[in-house]
Amino acid sequence: MSDTDRQGTPASPASRQKQQFELGTGPGRVLVWFYGVFTVAAASRSIVEMILDFGKAPLAYTLSAVAAVVYGFITYSLVRGGEKARRAALMCCAAELAGVLIVGTWTQVEPSAFPDSTVWSGFGMGYLFIPVILPVTGMLWLRRARNA
Repeated sequence: MSDTDRQGTPASPASRQKQQFELGTGPGRVLVWFYGVFTVAAASRSIVEMILDFGKAPLAYTLSAVAAVVYGFITYSLVRGGEKARRAALMCCAAELAGVLIVGTWTQVEPSAFPDSTVWSGFGMGYLFIPVILPVTGMLWLRRARNA
């Protein structure tokens, strides 16, 4: 009995091409977990800060809310899968990295502009630098997924 007999008919090349690379599997599952946690953390933080003391640091709190939206979209895209979601997540990871680098630099150069910190302040120092590591890891995973 051959492997073909035990497993049934082998998939044709056309059906193999139709199979999508699942973005949220393997290492992608870890990314989904981190992005999910960061979505909840950034959203919770920004909502509480905006309700309690928005006037203290409106820019910082708004940037934390923007980070939550970006994290949420990336989480959704990774779970959804498919080429269109992969490209959207890749663009969002690039935008996230740009945001982390811009805000991180801005908080170092002009700390007075941020009376309170954001998720991306100091390149994510308050979050163990995960906000700067996560988009790089995400982009590497999403580029790998393109080739799979």
